[in-house]
Amino acid sequence: MDVLTQLNRAMDYVEAHICDDMALADVSSATVYSTYHFGRMFYYIADMPLSEYIRRRKLSLAAMDLQCGDAKVIDLAVKYGYDSADSFTRAFVRQHGVTPSVARKTGVMLKIFPPLTFQIKIGGVHEMNWRIEQKEAFEVCGIERYFKPSVWEDGDVPPLSPFWDEIRENGSLEKLIKHVGRNDLMAICCHDDGGNRCRDENNADDFPYMICLPCECGGECSSDGFTTATVPKSTWAVFRESTVGYGLEIPRLFQRALSEWLPSSGYDRAPGPDMEIYGSEVGGKLFDEVWIPVVKR
Repeated sequence: MDVLTQLNRAMDYVEAHICDDMALADVSSATVYSTYHFGRMFYYIADMPLSEYIRRRKLSLAAMDLQCGDAKVIDLAVKYGYDSADSFTRAFVRQHGVTPSVARKTGVMLKIFPPLTFQIKIGGVHEMNWRIEQKEAFEVCGIERYFKPSVWEDGDVPPLSPFWDEIRENGSLEKLIKHVGRNDLMAICCHDDGGNRCRDENNADDFPYMICLPCECGGECSSDGFTTATVPKSTWAVFRESTVGYGLEIPRLFQRALSEWLPSSGYDRAPGPDMEIYGSEVGGKLFDEVWIPVVKR
């Protein structure tokens, strides 16, 4: 089932459970995607976190209830998941610019956000550099950390940037490069069980992200404090963009790949990890690449 169908199923789930206390994991369960993959796809395609979309929908429906009925503010607060009339009123004012009491009046302008429907995006103004590549399985060695899918619920901070900053500052990245003996850095995400349902042993929805290098250490890196993983044989859709600094183009590449290329490509996302490649061409020109595992429909 293609990505647009999956996303629209998720939106149907949101509308059917709009008065419930929904989490990212609940909505992703309506699709074939892991909590991580669904959260990131929604974040990039809708240009907002899922929690923000749900908040906007609840407050839109609350405004319609106020205009069309005589429900009490406290009853609407409870209906849409707020713990008090005051917290509901503050959220309502942030979206609509008026209090719930004022919203009842005729002629008051309110901000209504209708349900999202995902369709093929008409683009093409900016070209995309992409290719399909077959690659055999290979081993990587690196520094791994598990993250909660809720990192995609913060719309202001690139969710994995602090991890990169940390290992640069504490010397771990330099140690890794010296240990492996090469500097063609990459990162893999959701690699611990084929990439479809990523999990930490103790936290089922957490996903792994590893900053790594290709290696042929046969697992020996583990004894030096690093983590090893095998990237499975896959067919990959690869997207490249020149950059003035490694990682700067990665979010935009994912956004365009998922929202513009994938829905109309004839491919679906396949189980497997996503990859980020940081490289340089002859002459020293830098580039970022995003690798997404795919399968023909």
